[in-house]
Amino acid sequence: MTLFFTEMWERFSYYGMRALLILFMTAPLVNGGLGMDDVTSGAIYGLYTMGVYLFALPGGWFADRLFGLKKAVWYGGIIITLGHFTMALPGVVHLIQGGTASKNALTGLDLYSFYAGLVLIVMGTGLLKPNISSIVGKLYPEGSSKRDAGFSIFYMGINLGALIAPIACSTLAVYDWHLGFGLAGFGMLLGLVQYRVTGHHLAGVGEAPQARTAEELAIKRNLTRWSSAIVGMLLFVLLLLFGGVFSIDAPKVAAASNNIILIVALLYFGYLVLFGGLSVVDKKKVGVIAILFVFTALFWSGFEQAGSSLNLFAERFTDRSAFGMEIPTGYFQSINSMFIILFAPFFGAMWVWLGRKNLEPSSPLKFALGLLSLAIGFLIMYFAAKVAASGEMAAPTWLILTYLFHTFGELSLSPVGLSLTTKLAPEKYAGQLMGMWFLSIAMGNLIAGRIAGATSGGSAEALQSMPDQYLRIVWITAGAGILLFFLSFPIRKLMGEVK
Repeated sequence: MTLFFTEMWERFSYYGMRALLILFMTAPLVNGGLGMDDVTSGAIYGLYTMGVYLFALPGGWFADRLFGLKKAVWYGGIIITLGHFTMALPGVVHLIQGGTASKNALTGLDLYSFYAGLVLIVMGTGLLKPNISSIVGKLYPEGSSKRDAGFSIFYMGINLGALIAPIACSTLAVYDWHLGFGLAGFGMLLGLVQYRVTGHHLAGVGEAPQARTAEELAIKRNLTRWSSAIVGMLLFVLLLLFGGVFSIDAPKVAAASNNIILIVALLYFGYLVLFGGLSVVDKKKVGVIAILFVFTALFWSGFEQAGSSLNLFAERFTDRSAFGMEIPTGYFQSINSMFIILFAPFFGAMWVWLGRKNLEPSSPLKFALGLLSLAIGFLIMYFAAKVAASGEMAAPTWLILTYLFHTFGELSLSPVGLSLTTKLAPEKYAGQLMGMWFLSIAMGNLIAGRIAGATSGGSAEALQSMPDQYLRIVWITAGAGILLFFLSFPIRKLMGEVK
């Protein structure tokens, strides 16, 4: 219960802000936005969502070595709350000024609070997200059949928050973008209060590692000092950036970051296999995580179009009129979560029923089904893009059907991947390998942001090429799903006793 509601409110804050993010960046200055072009906005969106999951790797490391899982979740929630409230700060200032601030030009406070807020949310989520999932895994004994069910319940908390947040935050954002950001922060604050009040239910789970010898204590102190120094240097660099001492080209940084993530993943998995002190059986299990890392990244690069290119498609090319009013664009971001809440019990019951008959697909095969479902969703978007390219407004049915098949893909892959990682990960690397799971999502999110700049239809030329862009995604995701289908059988052998 404690973890369910903490994660629910954290996801409320994340998805509430995500529903507004790319719309806020691309909105004209006169409408209170940042007035950025699609390519830059997509790159920043990709870098932000990448960072949210990229920081899960050091977040897992800090928890394993220093804080413990429970304290990491607490500290992460505090930093997330500060980040959202920082993004809401210009709205408070404008309110105090009586709304006299000009919307035709960006102020230093607007940009500083925007970027500083994003950085804080990235750092806080990196601490909270992987470690709260690891605590869920530790609630159940090894080999327990209840672990998958536990993660399914936990996943419902995620989607309950993600269902409510876009509607609530988008409604306030109609009046002022910063009100929407502030409401997202208030949600995380509620999560912190709940976590503190009910935390006694987690007694003995996820505690900080205890140093048993003077040498271990000295190592822990040195790690704390070095970690503090690195965080301090990072904040100093960010202050120089926000102060205009130097600037970065977001699209170029996003383009280079794919290679950096890939190199980090290769080095880390190589280190574990060669120098991690693992048995042959554990090395094979780590190898399975490494293989699925690639396919997971590919899946999320398509799925996470929901908050970027599909969000812009809803804004620009979808008929949102209903009952004599125009539905806020962010409401469409709740469709996926609504479908998950509706269909998650069905999928859970289906896996159990198939398991009783010894027909349940292996986890890698479920991954393949997820990719194929994703491809079907983008095939629907291909036809929706054809309608938009012809100059007509697309019916909302196209997006709803796309989100339906993407939801089927997510239910086949995401909760299964979370559970599988906790099963395959060696005990002493549990937090770090959960971080690697989120690193694969980080890579997918980055690619998603970069794709958004090309598939958003921000210009007449981009609009005409949009159907072909979606069709290209169909071929890539469908091909990957078919490939993984055939690879699932040898991968299953490497998993050993894990199903």
